[in-house]
Amino acid sequence: MPVDESTVQEVFGALDPSKLSFELLFRTIFIFAIGFLVIRLLMKAVDRLLDRHKDLFGLHKQLRSLVRVSLWVLLILTLLGSLEVDIAPLIALLSVAGLAVSLALQNTLTNLAGGMTILAAKPFQPGDYIQADGIEGTVESIGLSYTRLLSFDGKHISVPNSQMSAAKIINFTNHEEGRRVDVTLSASYEAPAQTVKQAIQEVVDSIPQIKPEPAPAIRVSAYQSSAIDYVVRVWTDSDDYWTVYYALLEGARDSFEKYGVEMTYNHLNVHLDPR
Repeated sequence: MPVDESTVQEVFGALDPSKLSFELLFRTIFIFAIGFLVIRLLMKAVDRLLDRHKDLFGLHKQLRSLVRVSLWVLLILTLLGSLEVDIAPLIALLSVAGLAVSLALQNTLTNLAGGMTILAAKPFQPGDYIQADGIEGTVESIGLSYTRLLSFDGKHISVPNSQMSAAKIINFTNHEEGRRVDVTLSASYEAPAQTVKQAIQEVVDSIPQIKPEPAPAIRVSAYQSSAIDYVVRVWTDSDDYWTVYYALLEGARDSFEKYGVEMTYNHLNVHLDPR
């Protein structure tokens, strides 16, 4: 945006040295000294405040710079006012410039606001496995503009924070208990439920990554047309989720065969009337 030279001349025209008195200079120097001291004290207070909010660590540098620049701009305007300079045109110029910059950086500022919202609300943190609007993966980092995810197939996904902050987020990670693994297994109607549960429990007991607490659960979940569904719910560390998931699926086949449990598939039984 081009600078209005007439506005600059109008603002700084009053800085004619011949118009400056000793009293005016002394007052200006005094205000500068007080303002400088106040800025140092306020910046120390800002540093202490930011240190208490570890969740905003990624924004500490940017927030500190923003506060510092704002305080210095305020001090400069105060100094110009003490020199009896009409700062109204300068304030108007800064407002127009700020509006132009905000319009030019609208998407960036929207992403920045989304990032601050995520860091403040903490719906997830690095290391969590999340799903948001059909995108899922492990959170690698939360930046100013983008949240970076690592998908199960090794793809790096960068999601704009404006989209992430407005999305419905499902966080699969429980930092106290880890992550729950849910697996559904089907068995024939002929197999006693207790036998099926015993076969599944043997698989659960053989996987060392499964946590004893919360205790694993094996329950009948549904009666299908050709089989009974059993749901297995166990807890493990987030990093071991897929290891446990596939170990349950792979171990169930051998265990079912050992206990004589048929793993059924969709089929149709036809009974012929002998008459």
